Amino acid sequence: MTEPTERAWATIDLNALRKNLARVHGLCPESKIIPVIKSNAYGHGMEQAARALKDSHTRITAFAVATLTEALELKQLDLESPILLLNGFVSAEELVLCLEAGIEPVIHSPYQVELLEAQFAAEIFGDKRKLWLKHNSGMNRLGMTAESCVEAYTKLHKYPGTEFVLMTHLGYADDMNNPDSREFTARQMEKFNAVHEEVLAARQEPIPCSVAASAGILTLPDTHLDFVRPGVMLYGSSPLANETGEEIGLQPVMTLSSRLIEIRDLSAGDAVGYNAGYVCDRDTRVGVVSIGYGDGYPRSAGNGTPVLIKTQTGAIRTRLIGRVSMDMITVDLSGIEAASINDEVVLWGSGLCADEVAHAAGTIAYELFCKVTRRVDFDYV
Repeated sequence: MTEPTERAWATIDLNALRKNLARVHGLCPESKIIPVIKSNAYGHGMEQAARALKDSHTRITAFAVATLTEALELKQLDLESPILLLNGFVSAEELVLCLEAGIEPVIHSPYQVELLEAQFAAEIFGDKRKLWLKHNSGMNRLGMTAESCVEAYTKLHKYPGTEFVLMTHLGYADDMNNPDSREFTARQMEKFNAVHEEVLAARQEPIPCSVAASAGILTLPDTHLDFVRPGVMLYGSSPLANETGEEIGLQPVMTLSSRLIEIRDLSAGDAVGYNAGYVCDRDTRVGVVSIGYGDGYPRSAGNGTPVLIKTQTGAIRTRLIGRVSMDMITVDLSGIEAASINDEVVLWGSGLCADEVAHAAGTIAYELFCKVTRRVDFDYV
């Protein structure tokens, strides 16, 4: 049986992923690296990304995911790498699953400390475990107060074989040219360092620390410490407010593509798409591309959002015109005489930075990557 032609596909460049990992190592050579592969590796495919990163020349220490389901799926891959569970556990049953599987949970609340004490007191698990104590340094999502962090350590360190890492997460490190961002981040670090000193006083020996994710890795060397947790930068996107991944030297990992399925010539005054979302101000050549929000292309992308047409004579940049539909978008082909039916159209990736597309759509590249749907074929190269 003849297979249908790919109408929308994502090409995942695993070598680019490995190059971005090497960039992380170059920026913080003294820190241990924990790649974040939550949300299906930011939409790129958790198994494929994990195997590529594991096989890289750059050594990694562990992987980080957000949910217990992700952690257990990753565990089944038998990659022999520790797994950090960023959102921790919410019940005794989830804690048991973590301990049985050797998953390293983040401890972000006193209720988790109580659950741990009850399980450890039962002495039914092995004598080695690692716990990540999370301090709420100002982002006010997950994390304990300074007092609760010290109390958690004091209660849990008495159980032999328990290792600890003290961590926090920076909430405003993406714009160090902004005085508010600098001040907020400085306050976070001041609070975290104070907690670190208190825990040191209780511990009487060093405790490893982890603060930096992608933004901290790129702009704040003082936050690199013992462990870094690169996320979106691994996939070629910038976490920084005013710079794209391309501008900071990252390699795009996902290239989302589709095809031209129709070309038509319209006159000035003709409307394009639902609700006359674009009205031609001149005679306009319009191309219809077989992709839409049903595939994960953002409906919020408005007129002018960049796209790239790969014609027989070369790649030519143009723009979206008209509303994004479920299965189609329309693009301006005026002056692109070489464009023809079945030409590849790049929506983001190689040759067209995802950060630029995200900005035009009023979102971030993280969301673009994560929202690509199952209608899109994935090709790993």
